Amino acid sequence: MTLAQALYFTAPRQVEVRPQTLPAPAPGQALLQTICSAISPGTEMLVYRGQFPADVPVDENFPGMSESFQYPLTYGYSSVGQVVEVGDTQAAEMLGKRFFSFHPHASHYLAPVSALIPLPEGMPPEAACFLANMETAVNLIQDGAPLWGEDALALGQGIVGLLLASLLRQFPLRRLLTVDSYPLRRAASLALGADDCLNPLQPDLAPRLRALLPQGADLTFEVSGAPEALNTAIEQTGFGGRVILGSWYGQKAAPLRLGGWFHRSRLRLISSQVSTIAPELSARWDKSRRFSAAWKALEQIQPQRWITHRFPLGQAQAAYRLLDEAPQEAIQVVFTPSPTEAGG
Repeated sequence: MTLAQALYFTAPRQVEVRPQTLPAPAPGQALLQTICSAISPGTEMLVYRGQFPADVPVDENFPGMSESFQYPLTYGYSSVGQVVEVGDTQAAEMLGKRFFSFHPHASHYLAPVSALIPLPEGMPPEAACFLANMETAVNLIQDGAPLWGEDALALGQGIVGLLLASLLRQFPLRRLLTVDSYPLRRAASLALGADDCLNPLQPDLAPRLRALLPQGADLTFEVSGAPEALNTAIEQTGFGGRVILGSWYGQKAAPLRLGGWFHRSRLRLISSQVSTIAPELSARWDKSRRFSAAWKALEQIQPQRWITHRFPLGQAQAAYRLLDEAPQEAIQVVFTPSPTEAGG
């Protein structure tokens, strides 16, 4: 038996860390001790604020997560842990090794061996905990299919936006522009190589974008999490361009202005969601191949430089309050073991 702690969302803007007693792993299972677990602020803040759609099931690809969006629920999907016990001798070689898991935030957890993704040799755990969001960024690239010499625009430079911009910067684009409300994120976007990063709160955003992209963007990504940004994406994308919608808005809604530029410009509005492979790619791509691409991207980009805050799991309420009340101060927030947990 193992004493563990697990994070529960119990009501809007309320989380609790509850003690749990885990049994010994069954055959086909492993017991892991968490090294780090990253908060995905876009999705998790919807859960924290109670803005999730109650009629949509939680992604079934995430083992250990609550089955539906109903309080209380466990959530989170970016955990890196070390195997401390296995359920059968066939998995004995896993002992002491590190794995990524789409598992809710917890100090220890049981997981199916088949659901664990081994870290590549030399991969730092704090880089590995970005795997879920990097896979999302790779999926966005696959859905957008940037072309040589295109003008690209990315709305939102949270962690998914920064990962996306890092990948876009590797393409021979003519210009890469980004947009974000917070100075810390704008500075990070410029540091990774964006040609310019604009503030959407400035009243001259639209004319500035038009001055930089007179014919509109060829390819626009909306990853801000703000529904009203979709209107900006539509208005700033040129004739025949593509708008890739990567945000999940939950219950948030905003009216779209589809009677003007959108109606006449033959835009393609494309939904991008990482749980599946785009049908046009599925003959040659599967999740395993995409994970391989995401690991390679993590090795190149080293996104742990964007970790701004580390909290022990017992301070989860403070971590979510920071992201809710002072998001301008944070980029990536991770849970790390308390000194007691780290020492075993």
